[in-house]
Amino acid sequence: MDQIEILPYSPELNPFFKSINQAWVESLFSIEPFDQAQLDNPEEIIVKPGGTILYARIGKEIIGTVGLHKVSDEVYELIKMGVAASAKGKGVGMILAKSALQKAKDMGGKKVILYTHSKLASALRIYEKLGFKEVELEEGKYCRCDLKMELDL
Repeated sequence: MDQIEILPYSPELNPFFKSINQAWVESLFSIEPFDQAQLDNPEEIIVKPGGTILYARIGKEIIGTVGLHKVSDEVYELIKMGVAASAKGKGVGMILAKSALQKAKDMGGKKVILYTHSKLASALRIYEKLGFKEVELEEGKYCRCDLKMELDL
């Protein structure tokens, strides 16, 4: 198998952030206004306020992406973790998630939170293997999410 390489944020890769995430969200849910804002303008919505986006590449192909949205100086939200259909089942999600957790630590994070849905079995397996624990979901955060998880770094 080809080596999976994790790339740091680069504005030139934003089209992959949008295309990969739009594909999986639309296949299972519908795009919400917050999704559209993040996908259309990740630099302003995610990066400039103190977050980042990482990309996974095999060879010359971008096959996955994950974002970290800064919630506070010590808390980051793991957002928009997506893997291209052509790369599913190759461990890309786990590598992206581990890389995002390390990046959150490097940026001073003490905790990572995420919101997800119970039907995303592959993602849930990754989160549980990494030690995320389910916590109480606040009302009205995201329409499609029925689970909130967190991990102390």
